Amino acid sequence: MKRIVSTIALGAAMSFGATMALAQTPGRTTLQNIQAKGFIQCGVTQGLAGFSMPDSAGNWTGMDVDFCRALAAAVFNDPSKVRFSPLSAKDRFTALQSGEIDVLSRNTTWTLQRDTSLGLNFSVINYYDGQGFMVRKSLNVKSARELSGASVCVQTGTTTELNVADFFRANNLKYEPVVFATADETVKAYDAGRCDVFTTDASGLYAERVKLQRPDDHMVLPEIISKEPLGPAVRHGDDQWMDIVKWTHFAMVTAEELNISKANLDQMLQSTNPEIRRVLGIEGNNGEALGLTKDWVVRIVRHVGNYSEVFDRNVGPTTRLGIARGLNALWNKGGLQYAPPIR
Repeated sequence: MKRIVSTIALGAAMSFGATMALAQTPGRTTLQNIQAKGFIQCGVTQGLAGFSMPDSAGNWTGMDVDFCRALAAAVFNDPSKVRFSPLSAKDRFTALQSGEIDVLSRNTTWTLQRDTSLGLNFSVINYYDGQGFMVRKSLNVKSARELSGASVCVQTGTTTELNVADFFRANNLKYEPVVFATADETVKAYDAGRCDVFTTDASGLYAERVKLQRPDDHMVLPEIISKEPLGPAVRHGDDQWMDIVKWTHFAMVTAEELNISKANLDQMLQSTNPEIRRVLGIEGNNGEALGLTKDWVVRIVRHVGNYSEVFDRNVGPTTRLGIARGLNALWNKGGLQYAPPIR
C-alpha cells in the first residue's frame, strides 16, 4: 500500500548516513556484506497473495519473493539463500535506510519524493500497476463513473486516499469515504458490508479478493485512476548493488523475449545465436562486469525462471488472482516490459 512521506520518514532519511555506518561493515560494499553473511535480507509485505505471502509453515511465495530468490540465484547459485523481513508500509523505508534489509521487494510505488528524500534508489519497474475499484456484482455497476453517492472503503494516510478524492472531484461525483488505519481493517470492513466500494492498487484488489468470504460475488471495475509503478528499491550510495538488482529483472525479461525458460535452458546453452550466447554467458564478460559469474543469467533462469514464468505461476490467468499480463506484457506484445540489451 502506498504511503505519503511523513516527517518521521524524512527524519530517518536525514540520519541515513549515521544509520548506514552502523549497519554496514566499513569498507565493504553491499555485495561483499551479502557474500560474507551468506544470504540476502529481503523486505517484503506482511502478506499479499501473489506477491509475498507466507504459508502456515513459513514458506514464502509470490512475485516479489521470486525476485529476491532470483537475486540469490545470481549471487550464490542458490535461491534459498535469502531471508524475508515482513514489513508494514510504515516501517519499510526505515528498514532499508538502516541496513536491516539489503533490498525492498514489496509493492511500493516509485515516486519523486521517495526517490529523492529517503536515501533510496528505485531500480526498475517490475510491475506496472494503477489504482482501481472493487464492487459487489449485485450493485450492477459496470464503471467507476456510476459510483456517485457510494461509500468507499480506503486506507487513511495513503496516496490511495488522495487519488480517490481527486477522481470523484474531477468527475463531479459525490462519495462517502470510510477510512481505516490498516489495509487489513479496510478489506474486512468492505467484506462486512460497511461500504459499497473498496479501492487500492489493482494488483491489491485481485490479491485481497481471494480472501473475501465469497470472492466470486465481487468484481474489479475497468477504470485505472492512477499510475503506480512498482519495483525493488535499494539504498543510495552503492552503484554495484543497484546494477545487480536492476539487471536481475532485465535478465528475466530478456530471457522471456528470447524464449529462454527453465524447460529449455539446457537446449539453449547449445544455441549458435550470438545474442543468446552472450545472455547465457557463453561469450563475453557481462557477468563479471556486475561482480558476478559468467553464468549469472543461467542461474536465474534455472532456479527461478524468466519473467513470464514468474508472473504466470504467481498472479497470472490460471491462478486464483487471474490477472492478465496487460501493461506487464513484453514491449513487442503490447506491454511495457522492456529490457536494455545485455551486451
